[in-house]
Amino acid sequence: MKIPRNINYKKLIKSLDKYGFKITRRTGSHIRLTAEIEGKVYYLTIPAHNPIKIGTLNSILDELSKILKIQKSELIKILFNLTLSFNSLFF
Repeated sequence: MKIPRNINYKKLIKSLDKYGFKITRRTGSHIRLTAEIEGKVYYLTIPAHNPIKIGTLNSILDELSKILKIQKSELIKILFNLTLSFNSLFF
């Protein structure tokens, strides 16, 4: 699955909230999120950029998919509510 473009940091942080990631600090243009999952504490650092560069977003999604133990393509669908419409398949 293709990584969506034009994702800003606010939308990403809001999407990560459903997995228990909360803002714990902000230093300059970076925001640290923390979550406790299955008894382990995990940290993600999100740049406060609009939009987040595609390579940076890819790295964040790779790390998050390992933490959550799901495929990156599934994670993208869940986080960004991506679904294929009938028209996008045939037109």
